[in-house]
Amino acid sequence: MSMRCDICNKGPQFGNRVSHANNRTKRRFNPNLQRVHAIVNNAPCHLKVCTRCIKAGKITKAA
Repeated sequence: MSMRCDICNKGPQFGNRVSHANNRTKRRFNPNLQRVHAIVNNAPCHLKVCTRCIKAGKITKAA
C-alpha cells in the first residue's frame, strides 16, 4: 500500500532516529492517511486522503 495522499500527493518523509548515545539510523515519517468516502466527478468513491486535506475541506464527503 503506497502512503500517498490522493489529493495533494503528500508522501513519506525520511529522517534519523537518534539514540541517547547519538547513534543515527534512518526512519520514516508517514502522513496521516484516512480512507474517506468522497464524491469525485459526481460519483462516490473511496480515497486515501491526509488529514490536512480533510481539515482544509479539499474533498466533499459522501453521505
